[in-house]
Amino acid sequence: MRFNEKELVFLSRQPPERAAELGMRGPKKGDVVKRRLVKLIVNFLFYFRTDEDEPIGALLLEQCRVEREDDQVFSIVFLDEAERKYLFECDSQEQCVEWIDAVVKASYEFMRKNLIYYRTEIHRLTGKDPLEQYGISDETRFQVNSGLPPPPT
Repeated sequence: MRFNEKELVFLSRQPPERAAELGMRGPKKGDVVKRRLVKLIVNFLFYFRTDEDEPIGALLLEQCRVEREDDQVFSIVFLDEAERKYLFECDSQEQCVEWIDAVVKASYEFMRKNLIYYRTEIHRLTGKDPLEQYGISDETRFQVNSGLPPPPT
């Protein structure tokens, strides 16, 4: 996926869903934990040096797995690069749980699964497709794939 650097910088300046200074270790061998300002904006996790306004990097939170490593540590691993793990150290167990929940819910795929789940429930209860009024009910992206579990609550 290609990104325009100016658009990413603009996006990084929007109000975040979550923001905090966290310890962060990159995926390269020899990387050490460094304090970074981390901002979750839509489905991007931007990270900044704590004294700078422009991000030094961004993670697109799609096709990734978020796991709790310790009471105060979580990781992000991308499915196509399983050997590359990003670690984030939080200040408390509560903060770690909140970040994990927010990162998991930030992906397009999570939102898509929720939309499909609630569309199905509304249709079951009312007999009407709530997407029909928008003319998008037949679009492939809104179709249920067999075997999809319901979204977490």
